[in-house]
Amino acid sequence: MDLLLIFKAIIMGIVEGITEFLPISSTGYLILSADLMGFWTKEKADLFIVVIQLGAILAVVYEYWGRLWHALMGLITGKSEGPNALRNPRQLGLSLIVATIPVMIVGFTMADQIKQYLFNPYIVAIMLILGGLLIFYVERKPIPIVAEEAEDVSFKHALLIGLFQCLALIPGTSRSGSTIIGALWLGVSRKAAAEFSFFLGIPVIIGAGLLDLVKHKDVLSSSEDWLVLGVGIIVSFIVALLCIRWLVDWVSRRDFTIFAWLRIVTGIIVLLVAWIFGYTIQG
Repeated sequence: MDLLLIFKAIIMGIVEGITEFLPISSTGYLILSADLMGFWTKEKADLFIVVIQLGAILAVVYEYWGRLWHALMGLITGKSEGPNALRNPRQLGLSLIVATIPVMIVGFTMADQIKQYLFNPYIVAIMLILGGLLIFYVERKPIPIVAEEAEDVSFKHALLIGLFQCLALIPGTSRSGSTIIGALWLGVSRKAAAEFSFFLGIPVIIGAGLLDLVKHKDVLSSSEDWLVLGVGIIVSFIVALLCIRWLVDWVSRRDFTIFAWLRIVTGIIVLLVAWIFGYTIQG
């Protein structure tokens, strides 16, 4: 057993668990981390980066199980009862479906091309910088609140948030960042934007992870390969579970300016390393 590879998988799991729900791009930081550590072959690392996100999104399912169950029952029956009852459960369920459609269409038709041409540190660096600039713009533009809770998001706004989510298919953009910032831009409250983004990630990340695993499972050629992947998923689940409540509390009280600076500084560092030291892309 390659203990160094297991250790690298643990590091990748920690990176995923911390960054999945922050507007800094978990995929981007995973690509940079894998490249920096020389993690696995490019084919295995690319699969790992997509599938490991299952751990983080399962943490959302665990943390918000009560509300998600009421949203599902509300979608079917139109009713929500009990301690976790939602004021408008059917609206939340339908809005999540509407918001999921765009990225499912784009992702399922272009996933392989995106991984082939865009999974590299240079694209990540550029998108980190552009995303940081967008955060600065939105945070300095006051928008009237039109949706206080996640279940208040209209179908129109859900579709627009879904279109913002499509940008996250480009590594370095950030799925949570594009959906939360997009929602804020549309007038969704900070808490509702974060929670809607979390819920929206469930079908998208689970679908993308399972699809990629089914399509490219032959890349994992041994039991040790599967062990490495399993370690990454478990670690990302545990770390993400510890981060979810903190992020919701953060966005309810503060803005994302600090993350904009983090994105921009990281992107500039990667580009400078590439320019000064002749940094090359793994694989």
